[in-house]
Amino acid sequence: MHIIVGLGNPGKKYELTRHNMGFLALDLLAEKYGIKVDRLKFKALTGEGRIEGKKVILVKPQTYMNLSGESVRDVVNFYKEPLENLIVIYDDIDIAEGTLRIRPRGSSGTHNGMRNVIYLLGDDDFPRIRVGIGGERQTDLINYVTGRVTEGEADLLWDALNKAADAASDIVINGVEHAMQTFNIKPGRLKKEKESQEEASAEPEEAAAEGPAENDPSDAAETPGE
Repeated sequence: MHIIVGLGNPGKKYELTRHNMGFLALDLLAEKYGIKVDRLKFKALTGEGRIEGKKVILVKPQTYMNLSGESVRDVVNFYKEPLENLIVIYDDIDIAEGTLRIRPRGSSGTHNGMRNVIYLLGDDDFPRIRVGIGGERQTDLINYVTGRVTEGEADLLWDALNKAADAASDIVINGVEHAMQTFNIKPGRLKKEKESQEEASAEPEEAAAEGPAENDPSDAAETPGE
């Protein structure tokens, strides 16, 4: 069984804030696989279900971000799953907005919620999915991360959240290495993907404007001689 945790802050005040990327990605994952995350247990909202036949428990800690480890520790201790079967999804101000980083292990970086998770588990050897919110140019980081996503950011972050949800399911089905190769997104790749999508959408319009090509007699197949 896999334990998939989305980090965030509970309450309507924080619903659509940058610091709630983990909650939002988990909601998309739950919706895709028809899992209800509404049972209050382990200081969290939880829900059990299956992803392609594999059992999972989805977890949204309700302790507020900086104490997320209390919830994660209780879940892991109860189910006694190896840490390699724990997946944590969260926001990251240290990577570009809209980018995705998947790693099989590592430190918490500057994320206080992840720092608490690692501290209480006593180990950092578990997969994580980081959704970039790009706060490197912000002077007031607290207000930035707890601020609501703007209209200008929405499309970029929504795309990243959908990819984060798909990455979590891919880890369950195919393993973290496969997910890293498939979903790790760099800023340059994002730009290329956007340009490719724009070119693809423009091609049908160009073809329609040109109209059907006239038949060229020289293109006709020659009739074999007798």
